[in-house]
Amino acid sequence: MSARTAPLPPAAAEALAHALPHFPLVQAVVEYETAAVHAAQLAAVAETGRMTDLDARSLADAEDVMAAAYTVLHTAGRLDLIGGA
Repeated sequence: MSARTAPLPPAAAEALAHALPHFPLVQAVVEYETAAVHAAQLAAVAETGRMTDLDARSLADAEDVMAAAYTVLHTAGRLDLIGGA
């Protein structure tokens, strides 16, 4: 037995249709900001001279996430969402 839900009211369906295209941008901002914090923390570890191979890999991964998110936002012309021009 499957659960059925009522259809969205027209105003809600219109609002959802307007919001859906923005979800990839929101995701890119969250990924960029989260990775930037992680990268900053790992850069501080590197400055102490105690960076492990795992830390170095995590830093590289964080930088890769930031680059991918930057590309999404740049393509959309929305670098302003991460403080860019």
